[in-house]
Amino acid sequence: MKILGIDPGTGICGFGVVEITKTNRPLARDFGVISTPAHTPLPDRLADIYDSMHEIIKLNQPDLISIEKLFFSKNITTGISVAEARGICLLVAKQHDLPIYEYTPNEIKKTLTGYGSAGKKQMQEMVRIQLGLEDVPRPDDAADALAAAITHLFSSRADLLAPSSHRLN
Repeated sequence: MKILGIDPGTGICGFGVVEITKTNRPLARDFGVISTPAHTPLPDRLADIYDSMHEIIKLNQPDLISIEKLFFSKNITTGISVAEARGICLLVAKQHDLPIYEYTPNEIKKTLTGYGSAGKKQMQEMVRIQLGLEDVPRPDDAADALAAAITHLFSSRADLLAPSSHRLN
């Protein structure tokens, strides 16, 4: 099974593909970011994300999508553009008939570290350890996307005992 994790963003949208081996070990198959230039009009940036997501899905052939839910802190303007990028990712997943699962940042942190308020470095190190990587995945957004994929893996194992409330579609 291949899980495409997504850390949505307009300027930088992280993606990470985790494949579960026959021995139930998660392996990172692909990860990176979709970057859009800062001063490009938003519709053009969203079009870039749309086209790139299609390419990532075509290249990696994931079985499902695990995406981070939005969390608004202070800047509502940034939150709105991130929501628009997230919507593009959801649309592309739906166009490929992929099941979509979503997790809050706290759920992702708690799943990987056991602590819902874990720091960035702690999260990145746990991603590295879980995937058996020599180095922490870079940039941060790619590591966050891999964390979303790993979270679904662990949550889906737990769902064998109880049905999932994280499925979006």
